[in-house]
Amino acid sequence: MDNLMGKIISDPKICSGKPCIKGTRIPAHIILDLLAAGENFAGIKKAYPNITDEDIRACLLYASMLADEEAGVAVT
Repeated sequence: MDNLMGKIISDPKICSGKPCIKGTRIPAHIILDLLAAGENFAGIKKAYPNITDEDIRACLLYASMLADEEAGVAVT
């Protein structure tokens, strides 16, 4: 799991510091938005051919960790 978290980076010089997939300028939230909209891994990789299944899983793990930090906050 640690290797997945190493795939999500935040660098002020890349995408204004938004968390991105390492080695790309693809923000994690873009991949998460696509998944939330019902896109599958194959469709995402077709749109962004330089990412892997592991990169997509890293975005999901990142979101899970954020949700855990925000535990107790009601979503309406």
